[in-house]
Amino acid sequence: MSKPFNDWPNDAGFDVVHEEREPVELQISGNIPRYVSGTLYRTGPGGYQVAADNGKTFSIDHWFDGFSQNHRFQIIQSDDSTRVIYNSRRSVDPLIENIRKTGKLAGFSFGQKRDPCVSFFKKVMSMFIPEPQPPQDQINVGVTLSVNPPGLKDVDTSQGTKKGGHASGIQSLWVKTDAAHMREIDPETLEPMGLATQTVLHPELTGNLSAAHAKSDPVTGDIFNYNLALGRQQIYKIFRVSAATGKTDIIATIIDAPGAYLHSSLITENYFILCIWSGQYSWGGAKILWEQNLLDAIAPFDSSIKALWYVIDRKHGKGVVATYECDPFFCFHTINAWEEPSFSDPSQVDIIADLSIYENLDVLKRFYYNGIKSTSPGSLDYVGEKRSGSCDVFLRRWRLPGVNTTIDTPSEAREAVTVHTAERGHSCDLPVINPRFLTKPSRYIYGVCDRGLSTFFDGIVKYDTETHTPTYWSVHGHNPGEPIFVPNPEGTAEDDGVLLSVVLDGLTERSYLLVLDAKSMKEVGRASMECIVGFGFHGVYRPQDVAGPGTDI
Repeated sequence: MSKPFNDWPNDAGFDVVHEEREPVELQISGNIPRYVSGTLYRTGPGGYQVAADNGKTFSIDHWFDGFSQNHRFQIIQSDDSTRVIYNSRRSVDPLIENIRKTGKLAGFSFGQKRDPCVSFFKKVMSMFIPEPQPPQDQINVGVTLSVNPPGLKDVDTSQGTKKGGHASGIQSLWVKTDAAHMREIDPETLEPMGLATQTVLHPELTGNLSAAHAKSDPVTGDIFNYNLALGRQQIYKIFRVSAATGKTDIIATIIDAPGAYLHSSLITENYFILCIWSGQYSWGGAKILWEQNLLDAIAPFDSSIKALWYVIDRKHGKGVVATYECDPFFCFHTINAWEEPSFSDPSQVDIIADLSIYENLDVLKRFYYNGIKSTSPGSLDYVGEKRSGSCDVFLRRWRLPGVNTTIDTPSEAREAVTVHTAERGHSCDLPVINPRFLTKPSRYIYGVCDRGLSTFFDGIVKYDTETHTPTYWSVHGHNPGEPIFVPNPEGTAEDDGVLLSVVLDGLTERSYLLVLDAKSMKEVGRASMECIVGFGFHGVYRPQDVAGPGTDI
């Protein structure tokens, strides 16, 4: 086996077969603040390889298609101690078993390459007679999580299994992906319960695609997202799920934008913003049927096709009230947006939007396993002297000037103005902010950084958007996951709180839950583990004894 690049091993975090179905107590060191009392959930890929009955080892190609596994860290504070209890469980055992028997992956995926032996004729026929999709229990869902999401309270996916009534206040837990289906899992055991589609929210949400990141109104708890139907005409339906009533209404329909891979969106106090960045599907989406995956169906980056911004009124039923355009880019994760009085006309507002962006689509193909594992020769194409910069992430702020709320239809698209772009080494992906500042002006952005020290993420950065300076947490050989911001309930400063991140010590091949002071970026405590937690995507933290829906970001 090749040596890890820069003596920074990470392979162990990509092929995890271990589960902790029975809760185990972790070893605490340092001081976890008393206000950190609740449950942290994480989701994302565990393993990616299966020993098949035909004697061969089947391997998933792309990190986004790894076998989903969910994790639960219960943080318990008492008068004289802090305890952290951990359990985990895969959610796709039937899928793994089917691969073991057949030696192949059935159905659609994000980036799994089609079998080169499949004939041209069979590919053509799949365009007209799609292959049967796998059973529901074999559908891989594991990108983001929602706690007590509105609209799904009365949806029963339990298949006769007893559910509900958890002491933590968590009544339901759902895992989502960039499709219009969601999987319910038990909030305590993490047992997969069943699948539902967005049609249970509203019968007109019939498209197959959506954003894994819905957006929550931080005041009302209402949820906003889009549903995308592909075809000759691509149709985006923007919808709201009321936290008060559980009812869903469609607040806008967009038919003049190309269907694209959009992982997230933005909201402000009064608006929902859908940005159609690069990532358009070829042939109106029909190429997905040909390729049987999303990645190879995405059209090549075209520097002549502008990114489009749709600003949708979410309070008064006016639909799309403004459109903007800017130079093309790609994005996984938006960060925050808010409204300010317009420079040119005080009766209007400007929208400020922060995003983590890429200059083209190359990063999508970097995330094949052979591009990110520390011992993979392919990963060396993205580090050291070979690093071209095409996969670098940048924090960028835009201003959408003069949103006009007094007209019924928006005028011709105006320019979305770039305000600031952070340096590469200061930027991050999997970005988060203090959730108290959602839809409000925010100064600090936290996320995982890639400064070329490893073949994957090599630290956590706090970026100050006022001074344009970074502060890092980084330990050689330690591979962090997405940070989750837990605010100090008695604090008022934006950076008064802690960050929770699951980190793999690649040198010892053990994971730990890291607790960082969000102001200083210094470690204040950790919960050490005797096992490996796979490199997942996203998590959600739920404070103890808090009622109502969680926050989707």
